[in-house]
Amino acid sequence: MPDIVETRMSELFNVRVRDDDHPMTRNELAAAMAWCDVLVPTITDSIDQSLLAHAGDSLGLIANYGAGFDNIDIQTARLRNILVSNTPGVNSEDTADMAICLMLAVTRRLREGFRQMKKGEWQGWAPTALMGTRLGGKRLGILGMGRIGTAVARRAKVFGMQIHYHNRKRVHKDLENELDATYWESLDQMVSRMDIISINCPHTPSTFHLMNARRLKLLKENAIIVNTSRGEVIDQNALTRMLRKGEIAGAGLDVFEKGNEINPRLMNLDNVVLLPHIGSATLEGRVEMGEKVLINIKTFEDGHRPPDLVVPSMM
Repeated sequence: MPDIVETRMSELFNVRVRDDDHPMTRNELAAAMAWCDVLVPTITDSIDQSLLAHAGDSLGLIANYGAGFDNIDIQTARLRNILVSNTPGVNSEDTADMAICLMLAVTRRLREGFRQMKKGEWQGWAPTALMGTRLGGKRLGILGMGRIGTAVARRAKVFGMQIHYHNRKRVHKDLENELDATYWESLDQMVSRMDIISINCPHTPSTFHLMNARRLKLLKENAIIVNTSRGEVIDQNALTRMLRKGEIAGAGLDVFEKGNEINPRLMNLDNVVLLPHIGSATLEGRVEMGEKVLINIKTFEDGHRPPDLVVPSMM
């Protein structure tokens, strides 16, 4: 967490803080859970059933430092009477910025241009050099029209893109009118007609490999796909094969199916832009996340329901 958040936390509570950003080992997490009242993990810390077995009687709240909570076994936590909170809504704007950034990076071939400059290969301006495509007029298909998906749509509309979306349920008509958005009940039909797909849905059992090999093959050859949500939503191996064969024009990925384990064949493709999960990485966003964690902990310590319980019925 930013220093300002850790300082504030230390003023309010008796805190033990890690001195670096490296993920805690399972043994370290187990040891912490044995004595603490509140655990503040990040989304890379897997708090599963076997780890929760080490929780001491005093552990009453897991205040996740992140909007996602698929790193925590919610049902086991509930059975052990441990509440779970997260930090929703804080990162929507930052992540939406990154989605647009990736769209621009892929369509305007920034990776190839940067490589030319870095290797000293640029020979000067030429009328047909590194021609990309514009975002204006393109059909954008948004998979998941929650906070982030909506923020992506608002930005894309400014670029002159046509907004389409697939969601578990149709959004309010006022929002559709604001965005001039078209709802697709069939995901297959939507992806087959889009120029760009933006993945903005969470990872759940029902969304695992939602973009599988069969569905990826529905994309047009000149389509690109951008993922700033969860890597597990896309079958990474299938995507890599199709990108290498030219069956999909490009991809911009900030998240990957197996954390930081990336298919090496994906790394060398010029039509792919890869980022190390920094979609929400702004100082302002990280501080706001920390403030939400503090509020959840303070509310819990005062004997009230934390405002950001991931399952309200837990309390």
